[in-house]
Formats: sequence, C-alpha cells, structure tokens
Amino acid sequence: MGRLPDKLRKRLVDREKTNALRSLPKEIQGIDFSSNDYLGIAKNRIVFEKAKAILSDKEIFNNGATGSRLLTGNGSIFSEAEKLLREFHKADSALIFNSGYDANIGLFSSVPQRDDTILYDEFIHASIRDGINMSNARSYKFNHNDLEDLYAQILRVEHNGGSNKNREIYIVTESVFSMDGDSPDLKAILDLCRKYQCHLIVDEAHAIGVLGSNGNGRVQELELQEGIFARIITFGKALGCHGAAILGSEDLNKYLINFARSFIYTTGLPPHSLATIIAAYKFLTSPGGLVQRDLLHENIAYFNEEIERLGISSSFIPSYSAIHSCIIKGNNEVKKVAQKFKNNSFDIRPILSPTVPEGKERLRFCLHSFNSKEDICTILEQLAQEIN
Repeated sequence: MGRLPDKLRKRLVDREKTNALRSLPKEIQGIDFSSNDYLGIAKNRIVFEKAKAILSDKEIFNNGATGSRLLTGNGSIFSEAEKLLREFHKADSALIFNSGYDANIGLFSSVPQRDDTILYDEFIHASIRDGINMSNARSYKFNHNDLEDLYAQILRVEHNGGSNKNREIYIVTESVFSMDGDSPDLKAILDLCRKYQCHLIVDEAHAIGVLGSNGNGRVQELELQEGIFARIITFGKALGCHGAAILGSEDLNKYLINFARSFIYTTGLPPHSLATIIAAYKFLTSPGGLVQRDLLHENIAYFNEEIERLGISSSFIPSYSAIHSCIIKGNNEVKKVAQKFKNNSFDIRPILSPTVPEGKERLRFCLHSFNSKEDICTILEQLAQEIN
C-alpha cells in the first residue's frame, strides 16, 4: 500500500502526544449513558417489525434506491415520508437528505450568497461549520447563547452593509446543543430576526423526539415554526434510524433540489431507511412512544435532583435536555475517569479537545428512557467520589 506522507503522519503523532488520537470504539458494552438513542427506538422491535410491514404492504423489495433522487432513486416512499414530515412538523415542505451532515452542508453551502452574512453561535455543530466554510458568504460567530453579542453583531453587519439591498443575514443556532445540552432563547432570537429582517435557521437534531408535543421539537413547542426560515431535523438521534430533512417553504425546497450539491450528487436513501423513518414517527405518537418520552423526562429530572443532592451540580453545565456534561479538565484526566466507569460496566464516553475547547474536556452523559434510577444514582455517586 502507498506510504502516508510525512506531514500527515506528523499530524497523527501530534494527536497521540496530546492523548487526543481518535479510534473506532467497540460496540457498546455496559450500561448505556453514551448513545443518542434517547427513547430506545434504535433497538425497538415494534418499530423494526412495522418498517418491515410497510415495505411488505407496498411490495417494495429493493435493497437500494438505484441512483440520485433526481434520476432513478425517487420512489413513492420518499413522497409518503416527506408528507408525514410536513404534517407532523407543520411545515410547507420537507426535503429528505441522506444524513444530518449532508443536510447541513447542502443548506449552508448553497443558500447564503456572496453578498450575504452568516452569524452563527460559536458552539454550532461541525457539520454546520463545514457547510458555512463551503459558502461564499461572510461569516462571524457570536458568543454562545449571548443575545447581546448577537444584537451587536447584527448592528455591525447593518452598519457595514450600507445601502446594499441585495445582502441577506442568516442567523444560525441549535435548539439543543450537542455538547452542552443547553438551549438558546429562540423567541428572543426570532424577535431580533423579525426586527432586522434576518433569516433564522435552527438545527433541531437533539430536540426531535425529546421536546415538544409528541416529540415534535423545541421550535413547535414554542409555536415559532411560522417565523423560521429553515429547520434541520435528523433521524439518527431520538428517532433511532438514519437520515435527515430540511423543513421550510416550498420555494426553499425547490431551491435545494436545484442547488444543494449534497442532495443532487448522491444516491438516495434505501427504501428500508425510509420505512424505518415512517415507523419511528408513528411510534412517537403511539401510547408506547408517549410512555418512553415520559420515562426519559422523569430520568432527566431525577438526574438533576441527584447532582444537587450529591453537591456536584457546579461541575455540570446546566441542562434540562437529555444531554448533561460534567467538566473534567484535560484529555488524560477525563479519559482516566471514563475508563474507571467502563471497568464498573458503565458506558460513558469522554469528550476530548479539540472536539471541545481545551480546558472544557468533559464526560457527556446521554440519558435514555431505559436508564434505571438505580443506575443513575450509582453512576453519579461514583462520579461524586472522583470529583471530591
């Protein structure tokens, strides 16, 4: 095989020196406090069988889409799934992408134009950053969940824009941040957008299935969907399957079909993925789905009660979502603590720099409907011993 160039080998060596070298882990072993399967749908037999039944009833036996959706890959099951998404999320249109990453790079690389400006929360997901980097628009970050800084950035862009009537401002945030588990004041941000005619884009990856009526997300929970330019929803977290969609106007849908390269130049999702999306959404509104969401919210509340009881809440970033992060500075130190939990049959993963800023390394607890209160109590008592 060809030799890896020295400059690339050096990058690997540098990662090793800081104990930040990534490698593929084995499958989850131990009690799950690390996956994004918040409602247990990824391993839900009812959803699995329902997806099989959907394909069987429609007499769909294809293993793949056969091509791009613009060529041979746009089967009728895509239309059914997108219709379900439009109705469930009260959107004018829904366009399914192969993944959240594809959706974000497709949206941000194609929509903002050369004269436009993107203002984004400093903690947005890497996939959004990559899409922004592929755009011709100017981009500036604002301090995390800081309305005053966002306001100042808008005023600066307005001042510098002068009489340019063709420029647009896009403001980007997440409804639940993947590393901190916290949320922005979406109502206040939308008020700013309306006042200054900005376009608000919200990534709902970690809110779908968890927040809102029947798990329809934070935006709908606050009844803000009419004012949002675009929502990115993903199916690989609480929905337990794969793929993503962009919700917005019919004009946005038409534009993305024509200009989003990550949509145009890729084979569509296979029919089984679409059937699983449909089955997962139907489960969300079923009695079983309601039970799982209630159990998850009970566990979130119990987790917060326990960190208060144990006197360790100051080590955590405040969160009322399924994501709770305990700051343990240093890659070496946080990996040591995670290994101790692994030895005690708990699967809790360390989040290292450079994924998070240096000094903000952490244990990220992902809570689920299937975690027992006994397990939550046990793991937090062990954590308290480590912290103290």
